[in-house]
Amino acid sequence: MSEQHMRWGILSAAKIAREWVCPAIHMSDRGHVAAVASRDVDRAAAMAAPYGARAIEGYDALLADDDIDAIYIPLPNGAHVEWTKKCLEAGKHVLCEKPIALSADEIDGLIAARDASGKFAAEAFMVTHHPQWVRARELVQSGAIGKLHHVQAAFSFFNDDPDNIRNMPGQGGGALRDIGVYPSVVTRFVTGEEPDRIDAEIDWDMGIDATARVKAAFPGFNMDFYVSMRMAPRQSVTFHGDRGWLTVHAPFNAGAYGDEVLELRDADGVITLERFPRADQYRFQMEAFHATVFDGADYACTLEFSKGNQRMIDMIYAAAGTE
Repeated sequence: MSEQHMRWGILSAAKIAREWVCPAIHMSDRGHVAAVASRDVDRAAAMAAPYGARAIEGYDALLADDDIDAIYIPLPNGAHVEWTKKCLEAGKHVLCEKPIALSADEIDGLIAARDASGKFAAEAFMVTHHPQWVRARELVQSGAIGKLHHVQAAFSFFNDDPDNIRNMPGQGGGALRDIGVYPSVVTRFVTGEEPDRIDAEIDWDMGIDATARVKAAFPGFNMDFYVSMRMAPRQSVTFHGDRGWLTVHAPFNAGAYGDEVLELRDADGVITLERFPRADQYRFQMEAFHATVFDGADYACTLEFSKGNQRMIDMIYAAAGTE
């Protein structure tokens, strides 16, 4: 690794890496895609070609490569803990797709591995790096809506394909792990609070939580949200205070789902719209990762922050009578 440039290895030719993360690394100021590893070397070569990167057959070979500084992990959910540890032990920085673990306790081991390695590791919550969420946090915490009383959120899409990994219980599938983590993470990010109590109902299908309805009590405010893999696409988050409300219209897949717009209504009924055109949250995520490694900058989504998010998901499963 040069002093100011990071050579990234991609651990599998997954769709999210191909469509979102590799382009973001390529467009970042201080990183480039150096290699793609897959058990199918032809798939690796196809994804590596646009970046002039190397194709590597097998994951262990990527970890052993001295010309790789950091590894991005988009493997199935159930493999995240194992490979994050392996990458750290191999002396690589790690950015792992969410959920980085299937239980909060597993993240303790990742924190220990990170500290022992002296390398940086984080969960890929790109939303925490989007300027619309930084601004939403500023507005709520500055009192723009008065005292926060309630958060309401929804995230849904339709996918009942039995061959899709999200519908496979053995691979850590389910709506909560795939998308339920997002209403949780943005509420915690904006407010800095953790839930005290949770009530939840889950509709099961194909062995996975296809739909979840959640009520959460935080210190000073309440939250309710639903997530589903069996409903038409919808995304929305609203923070409702005693002097106004703030709605984030494309909170999670900004740009792909809809325009990045914050809608603020104040106590006088005046509505203000703030727009964030062409803000690439995946690129912001990569720039933030590089700034932490190279400059020691604070990172929005540390493993400690991720542990709090996974604890909330664990609480939801427990409240619904499943763990």
